[in-house]
Amino acid sequence: MATSSGKSDPVVLRISAADVVEALVRGLRDFQALPFFGLLFGALYAAGGILIVLSVTAFGMVYLAYPLAAGFALIGPFVAIGLYEVSRCREAGRVPTLPDILRIMRGRSEIGWMAFVTLFIFILWMYQARLLIALFLGVNASFPSLQEFISIVLTTSEGLIFLMVGNMIGAALALILFSLTVVSFPLLLDRDVDFVTAMITSVRAVVMSPVPMVGWAAVIVVLLVVSALPLFLGLLVTLPVLGHATWHLYRRTVAPVAAVAG
Repeated sequence: MATSSGKSDPVVLRISAADVVEALVRGLRDFQALPFFGLLFGALYAAGGILIVLSVTAFGMVYLAYPLAAGFALIGPFVAIGLYEVSRCREAGRVPTLPDILRIMRGRSEIGWMAFVTLFIFILWMYQARLLIALFLGVNASFPSLQEFISIVLTTSEGLIFLMVGNMIGAALALILFSLTVVSFPLLLDRDVDFVTAMITSVRAVVMSPVPMVGWAAVIVVLLVVSALPLFLGLLVTLPVLGHATWHLYRRTVAPVAAVAG
């Protein structure tokens, strides 16, 4: 089957839970071997999370801190592109440098389109959060502090319904974005394919191995949530390991060009 650019579709392989575990192990090894890049991208990601929380607090919109912090995880695959390149260089026996990583990232125009898709879903995430707040907690709802917002959400029937519906819709959006990006960003970095083909390949990978992929998604969510609790500082380690592991999982999910040709 050919892609929209006239090239052959990437071949998707079936994976198991063992592949997910092995990808995590290899991701940890990459981070241990080249910690500078991991700490750099992890620090940028953590700083972004802190900035978001401080911004909504300063503007008196503390009720958006939770959906923003949760939705912030959605853009993780885009932030981790540099880590995919580090793993790719190490795999090829090359020494990665920051200028080379940035040059590669800028040279992949299709990654920009994929980033737009990610941003679009993030915006949808925030709109649905604001809409649900208006529906269940009031159009003019205002909360002096994050503690008061949490108290209302957890101790009132309206708040509990908001929490349940919001998490259900959020989980659906997160699953959609995960399916579109789990393979697409590494694929766009590795090969000359268009972003539509990359998204289709990513969805095919999830459909072919649903249990391992959903398990991988669960691992990502749990680790990111736990890492975000101590002022996002845990992301200094978690993001690099997950980013490197995502590259290795991509390698196990999409057959190499040489193997396909052979």
